[in-house]
Amino acid sequence: MNTMEKLANAIRTIFLLAFSLLLFSVVNAQSGFKLPQSSNRDKIPFELVNNLVVIPVEINGTELSFLLDTGVSSTLLFSVDDLDSLQLNNAQPVKLRGLGEGGSIDALVSNNNTIKVGEAIDTNHRIFMVMDKKINFSTRMGVPIHGIIGFELYKDFVIKTDYTSKRITLYRPEKFERKRCKSCEVYPIVFYNRKPFLSAQIASEHKESDALLLIDTGSSDGLWLFDEEDFITENPKNYFKDFLGLGLSGNIFGLRSKIRRLALNSFQFEKVTTSFPDSNTVRNIRSLPQRKGSLGSEVLRRFTVIMDYRKKTMILKKNSRFDDPFYYNMAGLTLEHDGLIPVKEVDYFKIDPVTMATEKREASAIFDVYKSPTLQFFLAPKYVVAEVREGSPAALVGVMKGDEVVRINGKASYKYKLYEVINLFSSKAGRTISLDILRNGILQKKKFVLREVL
Repeated sequence: MNTMEKLANAIRTIFLLAFSLLLFSVVNAQSGFKLPQSSNRDKIPFELVNNLVVIPVEINGTELSFLLDTGVSSTLLFSVDDLDSLQLNNAQPVKLRGLGEGGSIDALVSNNNTIKVGEAIDTNHRIFMVMDKKINFSTRMGVPIHGIIGFELYKDFVIKTDYTSKRITLYRPEKFERKRCKSCEVYPIVFYNRKPFLSAQIASEHKESDALLLIDTGSSDGLWLFDEEDFITENPKNYFKDFLGLGLSGNIFGLRSKIRRLALNSFQFEKVTTSFPDSNTVRNIRSLPQRKGSLGSEVLRRFTVIMDYRKKTMILKKNSRFDDPFYYNMAGLTLEHDGLIPVKEVDYFKIDPVTMATEKREASAIFDVYKSPTLQFFLAPKYVVAEVREGSPAALVGVMKGDEVVRINGKASYKYKLYEVINLFSSKAGRTISLDILRNGILQKKKFVLREVL
């Protein structure tokens, strides 16, 4: 028996025997999500934002957008301004703790809610509503994010995530039939605190080891590791300090590097982007001692992923993105959506072509017809610099936290979606980026070249 199997068996022995019996007996006893009797599956389109899956969700009749996240054990809702009309049932105050540099946060727990995902409905759903309005993932992602859903949906279905077609499919577990697939790998997964884990192999320049990793579709990074030993070196220096993301308990900082190899059975990746969050961030999430880190969506998006919680398996089939290189944000900039700004723009409206026939109807002429130009006024997203990495290309030309980004490569910034800007900053070493920024009412021009840090 190899080390990986021993590790998985140890976790099962210690945590999962009693837990699995309790978990799945409770799951079967509760109502949970159900598809209509006439449906054995349901396909739901999603938006892929920063490698993360954003799906439409309806709560008590209100339409919302949620992250689909295997890393959360309960459904979370954020207290944002556009949710004033949402009604929650039987709400009681509680305290929550999550990733980030802060402490516990105030929340409400609400039972007996009706939640709908595609055709799937749960009429007795528990929701935790985060009360701190500063915790707003929408500003960092550039699209509305009202909440996060994970285990409560995955436990009731076999769920296939197709990152290429941008669709998830919910299957009735008893009706799901796995197709034969020579290019697929099947992985056993284990559960702790209603979260899925798998064993993988990680390698530094000098050492290989097995690692128990949380399967975390809510992380846009490739890999998180908690221990720097064997991976972080000063000579040669193979890391840089960076802002890693936003968690429930605040900002997450740490180190970014690349490890030599990540192996998921026969699927192997070289030079994988890896984040090492600081000790304060992970202090309260290491209740499972054997856990070494998390496997995130920068890796998972290279596959079609099928999660079957009842059979405790994950199936991976590589897609057209499998061989994409692993890049960091080479600009060193983190932007966020900071409200709306008034914009005026001249539009030239073109009417559908007009066809005019001659008297003999033997020939015709086609004319393009334009209206007079009109001046339009509208509100557009305002983008500001939320973080600047020290020593990065953007920092070296003087871009500062709080600067408003007006234009990017000659194009008005509001014409970009925020995740398109993030993709641009991570696109290709050697690419020139020009910014028009507004600081204290003064317009400044900045230009830098993307470069690989590692």
